Amino acid sequence: MEILSLTKLDKGRAKICLDNGTDFVLYKKEYLSYDIVEGGDLPEDKYQEILHDILIPRCKKRGLHLLEKQDRSRKNLIDKLSEGGYPEEAIDAAIEYIDSFGYIDDARMASSYIRFYQDSRSKQRIRQDLLKKGISDEVIAICMEEEYTSDEGDLINTLLEKKGYDKENATYEERGKMYRFLAGRGFSSDSIRNALS
Repeated sequence: MEILSLTKLDKGRAKICLDNGTDFVLYKKEYLSYDIVEGGDLPEDKYQEILHDILIPRCKKRGLHLLEKQDRSRKNLIDKLSEGGYPEEAIDAAIEYIDSFGYIDDARMASSYIRFYQDSRSKQRIRQDLLKKGISDEVIAICMEEEYTSDEGDLINTLLEKKGYDKENATYEERGKMYRFLAGRGFSSDSIRNALS
């Protein structure tokens, strides 16, 4: 395989792009030990050695590290590893490895997210957030049914109190500002109008 480019990054790393569309990141000591230079050739057996000895173990470790900090959806974890410069084969191996321990659980992650944000965000906003994180509509619906216990009318009133909103004396501008704030949290127009009037 031809090495199309070797782009130096921070911390002594470089992104290596091959002519078959594969990209990966190695440290200087690593790419020098494999004689990787721009325009050079990387034999398949050497690539497989790099993949199995360096990239897959590193990708597994990175994936586990990302999950230490917070629950992540399968899609979010794949996206993060991809951003880290790991090739698809390494990501697939890491996801399979991590999944074998039961660490990737979209339903658990969605339930946790719903419990944490239900006192400050509407159902619709939470649903949109979870969709962006790669959670399926079906999983979201099941978790919402089980976890979301807030009453949206009460939630809006609580948020209005926290913001110091005075219904009786609010100006047109203050109503508009509060309307935009609540709409940004994902509440419906009808719920907002009822709460503000």
